[in-house]
Amino acid sequence: MERRDQLAKILTDDDVATLRHLAQEGMGENSLRALASDLAYLEAWTIAATGSPLPWPAPEALALKFVAHHLWDPGQRENDPGHGMPEEVAARLRLDGHLRLDGPHAPSTVRRRLAHWSTLHRWKGLLGPFIAPSLRTAVRLAVRASARPRRRKSQRAVTREILDRLLATCRSDRLSDSRDLALLLIAFGSGGRRRSEIARLRVEQLSEEAPVPRDPDDPESPRMPCLAIALGKTKTAQADDDARVLIVGPPVDALRDWLERAAISKGAVFRAIDRWEGLSDRALTPQAVNLILKRRCAQAGLDPLAFSAHGLRSGYLTEAARNGVPLPAAMQQSQHRSVQQAASYYNEADRQLSQAARLAL
Repeated sequence: MERRDQLAKILTDDDVATLRHLAQEGMGENSLRALASDLAYLEAWTIAATGSPLPWPAPEALALKFVAHHLWDPGQRENDPGHGMPEEVAARLRLDGHLRLDGPHAPSTVRRRLAHWSTLHRWKGLLGPFIAPSLRTAVRLAVRASARPRRRKSQRAVTREILDRLLATCRSDRLSDSRDLALLLIAFGSGGRRRSEIARLRVEQLSEEAPVPRDPDDPESPRMPCLAIALGKTKTAQADDDARVLIVGPPVDALRDWLERAAISKGAVFRAIDRWEGLSDRALTPQAVNLILKRRCAQAGLDPLAFSAHGLRSGYLTEAARNGVPLPAAMQQSQHRSVQQAASYYNEADRQLSQAARLAL
């Protein structure tokens, strides 16, 4: 309270508005959306579990209760109905639309909500219980006890074979087909870009590059068109990191065709199209990118529930592994920061092609 009063004497309303804008832009749209969603869940859970609103600062006991309600042992629950989240709390959360699953939460979800809870405390200038040894120990042991396997963001990867089937559904003169063809090729060919990066891609991020040989090892091979994409701010990079990736060949052709047909020379690259093929000035949302991929899956005779836009990202790395692309080169294109994360797709590809799983043949 004392610190807040001191700041109030110094900061004007315009200063506060500027700082708020910078905080929102610096966090990114997805991070801000996740923070708001987690705050809404924490508020709803606290009311359902205690009958009172979320207190600030949160007591250590409330944080421990959160862990007990969300990371529990399904086997123990069968013998002890009181183990884990009480049914009346779960029913209240389901009724309000905050809970959609049965069983314990994913450890990553619990850790993210605790991290956001801690962030909100810091923003309010408060100390919370989130560095307490008891809470950290409780989370670590609860994760081990609940033993929930990690779920992939996309059940199946969009490998080249799958991508070709999706592209085959875009071979008409409809404007939406031109857009979706370019979107899928750019998302895959640029290293498996995240749906948020594809949604906010702008013409100003594109730059022409000199044509490059089709075969990097043969300078005399046919030349292919090449474009560079300045990624700007991403999930793992800041706006001033100067990260960029190259796209070569068919993705470049598809993108040029889309921009020419849609008469787009500035602003958002991928935009909404209505049922009458009317082009909007509004950029696609990340959710729209996901829905486009699922719709193309359905048209290609694939199960839309098995795929999401993240499948383009995992599919790119899987395909890179199958084609012998060195991991560092693939990571440079995909802009993965975690070697462990990227290597998991390489390991999966190696396992599929190895003799280890074929000894019973």
